[in-house]
Amino acid sequence: MRQGGTLVFVEVRYRKSNAFGGAAASVTPVKQRKLLHTASLWLARHNGSFETVDCRFDVVAFTGDDIEWLTNAFSSERHC
Repeated sequence: MRQGGTLVFVEVRYRKSNAFGGAAASVTPVKQRKLLHTASLWLARHNGSFETVDCRFDVVAFTGDDIEWLTNAFSSERHC
């Protein structure tokens, strides 16, 4: 999605309960690296990169009936 001039990659997660940490906790560092890699490939196909496109990574987490939107949940800079 886009918010103003920022391209936003959104990961949506669902967990029935928080017995194992809830939906937000399921976006582990390994999952983040996979998302970053996929976003990098998508950007490259559209003649862009993390250096040339203003982008961020949000997580929308559904745990039971609770909804949590984590804006800028992680970034490419922490994983390079």
